[in-house]
Amino acid sequence: MLKTFDLVLIGVMTATAAVTYTIKHRAELKLEEVHRLEAEIKLEKDTIDLLKADWALQSQPNRLERLVKAYNEELKLQPTESTALVHAKELPMLKSEVPVPDVTEAKAGAKGATVAGANGAPDTKGAQATAKAQPIPMPAPRGEAEDADQIETGSVEE
Repeated sequence: MLKTFDLVLIGVMTATAAVTYTIKHRAELKLEEVHRLEAEIKLEKDTIDLLKADWALQSQPNRLERLVKAYNEELKLQPTESTALVHAKELPMLKSEVPVPDVTEAKAGAKGATVAGANGAPDTKGAQATAKAQPIPMPAPRGEAEDADQIETGSVEE
């Protein structure tokens, strides 16, 4: 006859076997998913390499020169003049460098416009004061002392 303890041990062993099988099955599913993701990554890398090679082929200078000559009448392209180039210092300031408008002036201008709108007469002083409060960004003039052969460039590499 089987004792109660033997039945409990058989139950524990069966449960352990079931849990082990479940864990093994989940691990196999995860391994299949890893293989699938690795295949997708390899496909994407191959696609990127192919696109880089295609870009190198499309942007060859001699090919571009042939295209310019072939479509010159339609496009009417002209060489860039050296006077059309500017230094980075001459460009307008970045958005991050634009001065922040004073909040109190903006509120006062908005209240004046609201009051003027209620009276029916436009408030031109408030609009002019707001316009004068913010300076217009202007490019810096080229200095005579700067070396004209020195050009500042940036890189667009990955």
